[in-house]
Parts: sequence; C-alpha cells; structure tokens
Amino acid sequence: MENCLVNTTGSGTEIKSTIIGMHGGTIYHVEYQIITNGNWETIFFELNNRHSNLTNHLKFEGDGRGNWVTNGKPADQFTSCIDIDIPLTPFTNSLPINRLKLRQGEGQEIQVIYLDLLQNEVKPVRQKYTRLSKSEYQYQNVPNEFEARIEVDELGLVVDYPELFVRLAQIKTD
Repeated sequence: MENCLVNTTGSGTEIKSTIIGMHGGTIYHVEYQIITNGNWETIFFELNNRHSNLTNHLKFEGDGRGNWVTNGKPADQFTSCIDIDIPLTPFTNSLPINRLKLRQGEGQEIQVIYLDLLQNEVKPVRQKYTRLSKSEYQYQNVPNEFEARIEVDELGLVVDYPELFVRLAQIKTD
C-alpha cells in the first residue's frame, strides 16, 4: 500500500510517499522523496527503506540531464539516466510518461536508475515506453523480460498497472 503526495508547481513537481508491504514473509517500509524540474526531469531523490531488519538510505542529486552525484561524488554509472524506477510503486512510471510527452503510436527507449529495494540493488536499466492511446502506455524492460499496459489519468499519473497496482483513492486540492 502506498500513500503518495504529488505537488506540482510552475517550477516542477515534488513527490513524497510512504510504501508498506510484505515480501517473503517480511514487512517492508519505504519512504521516498522525488523532485523534478518543470520538464519532469528528475533532479533529486532520497529513499529510506527497511526490510528484513536492514535499513538503507540513498540520496542522489542530479542536473536533469542524467548527471548524478551521491555522497558528494559523481555517480558515473548512471550517466544519461534521467528517470528513476522503484518497482514497489507505479508512480515512478509517471516520471518518463510525463517527461517524454509521446504522441499516440510513438515509443522511446530510455535508461533509468532502477532501485530494487527488496534485493538491495541499484543499477542502470533500459526501458521502453510506447503511447497506445490518450490514457494507455505499453511499458517494456529491454531486453524484453517484462511488459505491461499502464493506464494513466489526465495528469499522466498511473492509475492501473495490471496485476500489480491499482489506485484506490485520490484527493485533489487546488
């Protein structure tokens, strides 16, 4: 279950979220913050997670063009990764969907920072997004190990990720 708060302004978007769940008979807890610029390019993310009595903290700062710094040092292995993907949440699929602004029938392959918190693994991976309709996208890992049709709302936020996630409630404030 996730409680995800999204605040968009003229200068960008800030996301604060808490995820709780169970994997392998063990409860996990994740808190993350993501900041994008006005073009939905990720410029900051921070995660705190606990699973199997292990805690982990990650903090990355970027320039929105895929250049990252962590712990005060360049993270060159993630050069050209503009987006992040946390497999425990469908929200991070909203980052490239909003950034790429694909037209119907158009697709694009990208490289992302993939944060598998349950396996304690952070690595660059290739993904492809194809816009199928106004509200539907085809998501693929490259090479094609996994794919899904993702439904988004009018803001480009994921509402249905079949067999994995579905948005149960939404509160809009202006």
